[in-house]
Amino acid sequence: MIQAMKIEPQPLPTISSRPIAQGADWSIDDVVCRAGPQDRPFEERHGRVSIAAVIAGTFHYRGDAGAALLYPGSLMLGNAGTCFECGHKHGTGDRCIAFHFAPSLFEEVSATAAGSHCFRFTAPMLPAMPDLMPMLVEIEASSGSARAIAGETLALRLVELVGGALSGVRAPTLAPSSGDARRVSAVLRYIEHNADGAIDLDRLAAMAAISKYHFLRVFRRVTGLTPYKFLLGVRMRRAAVRLRTSRAPVSQIAFEAGFGDLSTFNKRFRDLFGATPSRFRLRAGVAA
Repeated sequence: MIQAMKIEPQPLPTISSRPIAQGADWSIDDVVCRAGPQDRPFEERHGRVSIAAVIAGTFHYRGDAGAALLYPGSLMLGNAGTCFECGHKHGTGDRCIAFHFAPSLFEEVSATAAGSHCFRFTAPMLPAMPDLMPMLVEIEASSGSARAIAGETLALRLVELVGGALSGVRAPTLAPSSGDARRVSAVLRYIEHNADGAIDLDRLAAMAAISKYHFLRVFRRVTGLTPYKFLLGVRMRRAAVRLRTSRAPVSQIAFEAGFGDLSTFNKRFRDLFGATPSRFRLRAGVAA
């Protein structure tokens, strides 16, 4: 009698990377990290110039231009040939869409965008600014099926956008303290997981175990945003991605993203993306 062999499930790797699109001097990868507080960070190296759009989760990043807490909507920046560390002391896992550029290509594009062939990142990250939102939505929406020519166009536009935003920006002089990073990371993850519901400042400050006034100062110092701006950004980005990738009614998408009033959603969306939700969807080639 032959006994069936029991196959034990294999644990998932701590980091997995799925290629999205690539060329001779650029590449785009969907990177998922499952590390948590139990995993010690280790030193890595940016082989090429790197710009990573954070899609989900939070993590601590330390590079040659400083240290920062990364969160959904922000951009991680890395200069070619430099060492860095990523850690998850206060939460488990993250997902990023990572763009990598050969130094020669990056120098050519940044010469126009930043006004210098020798441009280097002077900060470890860019916060989730409104000017970045349309690009982040396009990156996330295209991550499933980007073709080479579309991916290269997107990658070069990202370099132009980041170079223009960072030109002349000085690196922050101080990284967030361990206590501030812990408090803000917990709040960021809470907002990310509960963005479709009611969230109030009292609850967020209580989670951080500090007064509302102090919490607002700490949150803004660490992220560059107010809690409301971050919440609004999460909701708007999710709604915009769904508009590009589904045929669900606009009202359904707005309510599921956390907007209780359709007219408010329409106005905020138009102010941010320069088009109504319906026109935005049509521009993306999605039929209603």
